Amino acid sequence: MPRSQSTFTKRQKEHTRQQRQKDKAERRNQRKQEKAVVGSVDEMAALPEHAAQAAPFNITVGEAETVEESTPGGRLATDS
Repeated sequence: MPRSQSTFTKRQKEHTRQQRQKDKAERRNQRKQEKAVVGSVDEMAALPEHAAQAAPFNITVGEAETVEESTPGGRLATDS
């Protein structure tokens, strides 16, 4: 009879160990998600500030890629 009690205790300890590992992994994942949410909130909070800085230049994403250099006379430089 002591033999089965020993086996039961070992199984119980193993189950407790596995449960602690699962709990620890859940807490780790939760912390990662909280950090990701905090990071995205900071980026979202900075968007209006960046927009205010870009507004005086009247630059949009599409224009930023196709901006041409201008000449001293204020005309756009052309290849023709």
